[in-house]
Amino acid sequence: MSDRAAIPVSDVVSPEKVSTKAKHGLKHEAAFFYKYLKPHAKVFIPAMLVLVITGGLTFAFPEFISRLVALALPAEGAELENARAQVNRYALYIVAALGLQAVLAFWRILFFSKAAERALVQVRLDTFSRILKLPMTVLQARRVGELGSRLANDVEVIRESLVSTIPMMIRHSVVLVGGIIIVLTKSIKLSGFMLASLPPAILLVALFGSRIRKVSRRAQDELAASQVVVDESLQSIVSVKAFANETYEIGRYTGFLTSFLKSSLHGAKLRGAFVAFIILVFMSVITLCVWFGVRMVQSGEINRESFIAIALYTAFLSASIGSMPELVSQLQKAGGALERVRELLQEKEENLIGESVKLKGELSMRGVWFSYPSRPDAHVLADFNLSAASGQKIALVGPSGAGKSTVVNLLYRFYEPDKGEILLDGKPSSDYPLSSLRKNFALVPQEVLLFGGSIEENIRYGRPDASEAEIIEAAKQANAHLFIEKLPEGYKTLVGERGTQLSGGQRQRIAIARAILANPAVLVLDEATSSLDAESERLVQEALDKLMENRTSIIIAHRLSTVRRADQILVMSGGTVVENGTHDELYAREHSLYRTLAKLQLEH
Repeated sequence: MSDRAAIPVSDVVSPEKVSTKAKHGLKHEAAFFYKYLKPHAKVFIPAMLVLVITGGLTFAFPEFISRLVALALPAEGAELENARAQVNRYALYIVAALGLQAVLAFWRILFFSKAAERALVQVRLDTFSRILKLPMTVLQARRVGELGSRLANDVEVIRESLVSTIPMMIRHSVVLVGGIIIVLTKSIKLSGFMLASLPPAILLVALFGSRIRKVSRRAQDELAASQVVVDESLQSIVSVKAFANETYEIGRYTGFLTSFLKSSLHGAKLRGAFVAFIILVFMSVITLCVWFGVRMVQSGEINRESFIAIALYTAFLSASIGSMPELVSQLQKAGGALERVRELLQEKEENLIGESVKLKGELSMRGVWFSYPSRPDAHVLADFNLSAASGQKIALVGPSGAGKSTVVNLLYRFYEPDKGEILLDGKPSSDYPLSSLRKNFALVPQEVLLFGGSIEENIRYGRPDASEAEIIEAAKQANAHLFIEKLPEGYKTLVGERGTQLSGGQRQRIAIARAILANPAVLVLDEATSSLDAESERLVQEALDKLMENRTSIIIAHRLSTVRRADQILVMSGGTVVENGTHDELYAREHSLYRTLAKLQLEH
């Protein structure tokens, strides 16, 4: 709308300030995943069972290989035949375990993917639904690119975690717990020596984890900020090119990407240091275990087969522990993304549920005061009053910033007034279901931004269940049918991004057809003809005249030639009504603001 309060960059609330309600931690993250995986338990639980089984099968390799290697001794006669038979048997056991693990791995990946992808589809749907249902106060505090990044980048990070990282974490945990239990049964002394390395590793995970999480979250925020620049630049590409500001926008994007890169590299350093230290520690542990075990074999404290088994288990356990830091860092990164998504999902949404109500179109605003949340000390409306009977045409005129479009924002209940009351058909507007109330209004703005589909889809947006015949009839009433028919694909013609394939007059008539199809009780015209040439304006005005018949109309206008026939003209200044009357009444008043504006426009 023409004078809607725009929020400058300096007033945009940073993501950290918008919401801090999403608690983080293992408990809350587990509850989030449980909520979305629970409906897919029939797939997810078998996947978990298969995961545990494949983890358990890992123990077959060190067990059978240790026995196999222990048989590598010189033998003769019957002993040689018996040893060869045992070697063949253990080799077959290893091959069978490998084959079974391969088959189970296929089903594990398939089951996990089915459960995770289905759950993430619901996460995306819930996030998108919540974004669309957020109040305008919240939406204006968050920039479009940032919201898009939450839906795309953050949910993708969560997907990678759920599909890959968490299953690997569970598998390695099974290997660790099972391996520790098994090695303890082989030799408590040697196992105790090996397990002495675990406390330092656990301590490091705790120390590094919080730092990695914080850095990962900052990187995600900076990536979201860079997406804001992309969205804004592409949405305003005409302005970018018209002002030759390509280099400026590239510079803005470079700045955000540089910050993102800095945070990402800082996180990589932390993860690299974490992994390097763990590798050093556990390769040293393996070496020490082998050294200590050889001494025990030499002293007769342990037999060769048990020593070989413990050495192999140590290698497997070290590999699992060595994988843990990278998995933990990935989980920390996912944790940062998850916090952002959960913050959105916990934002209070508008209640759009309620019975359908058809209004007559009687409007009343009494003593309304209003300030936008970003500037609470600046009153946009001050003691504003308006009264319209059903079917009347009410014009709002005045200089830019007078509060004309804010009146419409309040009628739509995009915002609630600070003081005063708004009545529709004699009842407070807050008594009506929000979605039903808004369906009684239809807006024809100055700058129509169509959706990127076909002409038919854009008209149908006024009433999604409309038939093709109703769409054509609406287009005829809007003076749009003739030009649509001349297009190569008629109503199936794609309008292009934001409707750029069509002229301004054509877009206006499609918007009018959409409004006709919606059959509103109240029509809002926001400078609907101000940017059109004479012929387009004539066609649009004819369509508007048909549309306004028997409907309450709120007409926002700077060009006073468009409001001469209004039943009531409210002249606004400083957020309040300073003059009220018909065109003739207001023009007849000496020294009136309306007369001054009219003379400037109508007599020159």
